[in-house]
Amino acid sequence: MEFLSANLGAMFDTVVTDIGLLLSPDWWRTHWVALFNILMIDLTLAGDNAIVVGMAASQVRKDMRNKVIFWGITGAVVLRILFSSIAQQMLQVIGLTLAGGLLLLFVCWKMYRQIMDSNHESIDAIEHNLASDDVKGQEATFWSALWTIILADLSMSLDNVLAVAGAAGESTLVLVIGLAIAIVLMAVASTYIAKLLYKYPWIAWVGLLIILYVALDMIYRDLHQIACQAYGVGCSETIFQGIKHRLGFGG
Repeated sequence: MEFLSANLGAMFDTVVTDIGLLLSPDWWRTHWVALFNILMIDLTLAGDNAIVVGMAASQVRKDMRNKVIFWGITGAVVLRILFSSIAQQMLQVIGLTLAGGLLLLFVCWKMYRQIMDSNHESIDAIEHNLASDDVKGQEATFWSALWTIILADLSMSLDNVLAVAGAAGESTLVLVIGLAIAIVLMAVASTYIAKLLYKYPWIAWVGLLIILYVALDMIYRDLHQIACQAYGVGCSETIFQGIKHRLGFGG
């Protein structure tokens, strides 16, 4: 608990120190690509929360559904904050960024299977079940439904924070902006986003490609860091810089 408190405190202090950078045009020019990637990542992953929470809530009595939805979203917010407090620092450790990139590749595979699966339940059907007085499937207790949501949130929060932290790089301010966007989208607009992704699947494909790029970039950067430590070459080179150098455009 002290470790988490220390990380949250360090993150808060860094953001307070860097908050003035938001007024700098140079800061926005430097980080706009990372911010755009984070926005697309958050859009792509936010809809999953609405589907999981809605499906779990539809399995309890109607008078309990709003409570399940509220605490399900609250749990997801808390998990994202906790994971974010340690994710970026862990990704600065050589070897962990490589492991994080490999984990993100698995996330990409899951997303690909989800996009290709035409049998998943639409958010419209879930909303219909929530509005109905009937219980969808076998009736669940409040704690059973909430536990289902929390277990799903563990995976979704880790996926989101890992992707956002990888896209943010070393900027704590960008990471916190990404976290704030994820929380707002999840708490306010996740149902709308789920409908948007269902209607326009190309958005999910764009998000998948960005997460795939982030994963490959994390793997590439950490392999170069390992090569730098062992052989003194390739230090801090991103995959984009590497491609530029191979094509003869790098300085």
